[in-house]
Amino acid sequence: MPMRYLTWAFRILLFVLLFGFALKNSDPVTVRFYLGAQWEASLALVVLVFFAIGVAAGVVACFSYIYRQRREILQLRKELRSRPVQPEDAP
Repeated sequence: MPMRYLTWAFRILLFVLLFGFALKNSDPVTVRFYLGAQWEASLALVVLVFFAIGVAAGVVACFSYIYRQRREILQLRKELRSRPVQPEDAP
């Protein structure tokens, strides 16, 4: 039970710190892309958007690794099932 309170206290502290970061960095910034495209938003929003893009890219990269592992596990299970069962020698 005490660990639950500690977890919630940590979450509240993290929220307050991030909220303070967003308030302190509300100045507008311009992000310039190629071909003259640009986007103007608050610095906190720009940081949040690019952080979310990075997280999404990391998750997609992990999916390929997990998918490869699942295929290998399925192949090994098929191999294991196709092997003939050999009786053990009883003493």
